[in-house]
Amino acid sequence: MAKSFSRPQRVGHELQKEIAIILQREIKDPRLGMVTVSGVELSKDLSYAKVFVTFLNDDDSEVVTQGLKVLNDATGYIRSLVGKAMKLRIIPELKFVYDQSLVEGMRMSNLVSQVIQQDENRHQD
Repeated sequence: MAKSFSRPQRVGHELQKEIAIILQREIKDPRLGMVTVSGVELSKDLSYAKVFVTFLNDDDSEVVTQGLKVLNDATGYIRSLVGKAMKLRIIPELKFVYDQSLVEGMRMSNLVSQVIQQDENRHQD
């Protein structure tokens, strides 16, 4: 039997693609830099969407806060472009949130690598 996905999941996936295209092609703010849409979480009634984003230079917390401010200020414009691109009765309210999972994954990977290196050094002694 095929896996069934709920409508919010399907719409969220399409919304993620559309927002990524809009951010790449339409938003020309120089303060923004490179943005990646890593996920979208939609409410069950499709009226609210939490858009998870990561930034290319996210080492600096100022880049993240400034990027989120630019995105949240441009929410109305992005929402209008999404409304033109997708055929939905209700265009969801967008809220951009920084996705720390990539940074956290890299930190965990580094910790595991360090532990493996320390273990190898102990066995060589």
